[in-house]
Amino acid sequence: MAEPFRRHDLVRVDPAALAAWRADRPDLGAVPHLDGWAAAGRPLIVRRRVPGETGDAVPLGLPLPPADGKRRIGLSLPASALAPAPVVTLAEAVARAPAAWGPTLDALTALGRRHGLVPRPFGSLLWQAVTGLTYLSATSDLDLLWPCPPPVPVDLLDGIAAVAETAPMGIDGEIQLPDGADLHWSELRDAPEDGSVLAKSLDQLLLRPVAGLRGPGAA
Repeated sequence: MAEPFRRHDLVRVDPAALAAWRADRPDLGAVPHLDGWAAAGRPLIVRRRVPGETGDAVPLGLPLPPADGKRRIGLSLPASALAPAPVVTLAEAVARAPAAWGPTLDALTALGRRHGLVPRPFGSLLWQAVTGLTYLSATSDLDLLWPCPPPVPVDLLDGIAAVAETAPMGIDGEIQLPDGADLHWSELRDAPEDGSVLAKSLDQLLLRPVAGLRGPGAA
């Protein structure tokens, strides 16, 4: 049976389920923002399972703002306690980004539009957009997820690289394939045609051949 959630998915959590999990974690009693997190409608994000994590529970992450230690809290909850949260697109998150990022974000949104794709933020920009808390700093990078079927157009990868050359921040991120595998965009761009690229999914890290993953495509 297919997994109900994929890496990078945002989910709403049943407040009672989150409270029950917290009751077993007295070490987190003084951690800020956890009280009322779910009740306020703030989401969690689906992460990759780490070695030793087994069972049907969905692996989740809750990153705290840098001012509160930039701690990344990992937990797992049953799928029955979760519901999909709305997808946040890059265009929707622009309002929460620094003004200096505006031209870069517009260029990336336009690049996606030319290829029929809708880039989505993850990382600091996403969390600032969905929580209202301060995650972005002067040294923050932009992390983007590009859902895209293979073959991923070389024009898309070259376009991201071109925008990154003049951007006021680092541009990181991944291409997400329909099967849930995530490929770092620059690794896919730079890998030789007879090489391989690391693919991350909910349960696995695998090397996949570049052949068939990357191909021509005119913007």
